[in-house]
Amino acid sequence: MTDTEKTSYFYTTKNEEKTGLMTIFREHKGQGMKILRLALSNLQKTYKGALLGPLWAVIKPSFTLFILWFAFAVGLRGSGKVNGFPRFFFMLTGYVPWFYINEAILQGARSIRNNKQYVTKLSFPMSNIMTFTNLSSLVVHIGLTLIMYVILLFAGYCPSVYNLQFFYYCPMMFLFFWILTWTTAPMAAFSKDFENLIGSVMTGMFWLSGIVWDTATVKNDLIRKSLYFNPINYFINGYRRTFLYEQSAFVFTRENLLETGIMCGEMIFLILLGSYYYKKLRKLIPDVL
Repeated sequence: MTDTEKTSYFYTTKNEEKTGLMTIFREHKGQGMKILRLALSNLQKTYKGALLGPLWAVIKPSFTLFILWFAFAVGLRGSGKVNGFPRFFFMLTGYVPWFYINEAILQGARSIRNNKQYVTKLSFPMSNIMTFTNLSSLVVHIGLTLIMYVILLFAGYCPSVYNLQFFYYCPMMFLFFWILTWTTAPMAAFSKDFENLIGSVMTGMFWLSGIVWDTATVKNDLIRKSLYFNPINYFINGYRRTFLYEQSAFVFTRENLLETGIMCGEMIFLILLGSYYYKKLRKLIPDVL
């Protein structure tokens, strides 16, 4: 950060905007290329010293997908079907978004603490730290999605015009879990216990979300609709509509409208909550770290 940027940063800090959201927007203004470079640098730093470097970010989950294929396609000989599709492909289209969601939530919550040198030594805008951390996870996700697409292509499920819905679900997924870090990252910077709590919750969310089972098959109407409040379900089901089911995300049935409305409502709530906590805690975090 140059002397001019530091002067501007501390001047606008003293003359604080009325809302935390305006503060976050101001901190991102003109920082696009710097954030992208930091996202790529963050990947390199994570796998520093490894011969294959950042490629491990794709190799590790790809190996998990290989084990998944071997277990269901070879070991269990398909192990039945879900909604008329082989279980392996059903789980594949659930695992790929889950890998991103899990990383975005866990690493997003740890982002400020893991990059505290930017806060304590460089006075770097903290909201940018959360952004480049989530962007690093997104780069890996795009690579995994390409691998998944090639697998589905050879299996005969792609290409399809419905695949274009990826350009709706992927950005929305990034936005949702990036906004979530506005709350979780400052809280985790204050408390290691909060960070550990998130890790425990994510273990449970894996089984409560429709990754290995189909949430639409729940017969109890009240329980099925209560699952709409889990945003992970929304994006996982969206990826299956996009790459497997060939269903439109924009056919506004009653249940589709309800599910989408709840997700959008939760996003608005997170924007208000996250911007409030970010503005409230951002001045205190450097002293805590």
